Amino acid sequence: MSRRTLPILKHLLSTRSKIATRSVTYMPRPGDGTPRSVTLIPGDGVGPLVTGAVEQVMEAMHAPVYFEKYDIHGDMKSVPPEVIESIRKNKVCLKGGLKTPVGGGVSSLNMLLRKELDLYASLVHCFNLKGLPTRHENVDIVVIRENTEGEYSGLEHEVVPGVVESLKYAYLNNRKKVTAVHKANIMKLADGLFLESCREVASKYPSIQYNEMIVDNCSMQLVSKPEQFDVMVTPNLYGNLVANTAAGIAGGTGVMPGGNVGADHAIFEQGASAGNVGNESLLEQKKANPVALLLSSAMMLRHLQFPSFADRLETAVKRVISEGKYRTKDLGGDSTTQQVVDAVLANLD
Repeated sequence: MSRRTLPILKHLLSTRSKIATRSVTYMPRPGDGTPRSVTLIPGDGVGPLVTGAVEQVMEAMHAPVYFEKYDIHGDMKSVPPEVIESIRKNKVCLKGGLKTPVGGGVSSLNMLLRKELDLYASLVHCFNLKGLPTRHENVDIVVIRENTEGEYSGLEHEVVPGVVESLKYAYLNNRKKVTAVHKANIMKLADGLFLESCREVASKYPSIQYNEMIVDNCSMQLVSKPEQFDVMVTPNLYGNLVANTAAGIAGGTGVMPGGNVGADHAIFEQGASAGNVGNESLLEQKKANPVALLLSSAMMLRHLQFPSFADRLETAVKRVISEGKYRTKDLGGDSTTQQVVDAVLANLD
């Protein structure tokens, strides 16, 4: 296990409310109220549309944050040094989607950011929202995956299972069960190391139920009985697939918050794959779903120790979804991004 991860989830993730509908993961403790600077990367396609939604809500709430905005795009060869410098200084970034070139030799800027800032843990929270019908109910799954090593990073070497700290996360957040997803029956070296680390940490938390599941079976179980899962810890590639599947089950990627965190820095963005980033139709009609990034920004506010602002934002978003009057196309409606934002603003306490 990578020892660098020992403080990360303990430091960033908090006691979870016993209220079943609570969908937050970061510390609820108040800070000193000092306004914080946050690096903002609007990104490509619909990115500026949904990050603009967050800016509007933050301004309406008079949230104690201000943004340093940088215009970067996925087809750039590298992340400009001033952007990295800004994130290092602010320690927190809010990001829209960046297009990832397919083939060709241009690296993913998303991956470059994670490697440069050592954001080694990806956290995605997939849960049912009241009023949004889905095939399955009682879905409340947190997927924590290794973010910078293993197959999905583009590197061919042993997976360092930093996210085994999810057992501490489960303990601190009143979670009851952790499932390690693996392919150790075939990937005996890399996934074998992953399981060894998981078992080592699990032995220190006897109050947390721990089990292991081969990724093939996990995929079937996830789509047939997702309510059996609580916290899922995975190597890099499996976690990417599992998180997107779980998001689809719980209502779609457009409503799932997430973040990429390391010991010193965090980038908050749409939790599951931002596949709509290049949807020209959504951009032209201005009908991108802002919910995922709004909920991610609530996570960011909690991370910055502004819990009351996070609660206001999250509660307003949930009310809009529950009422069902303003929903974008992916949620069965025909609302524009701005109509959803206006509804959120109207529901702010």
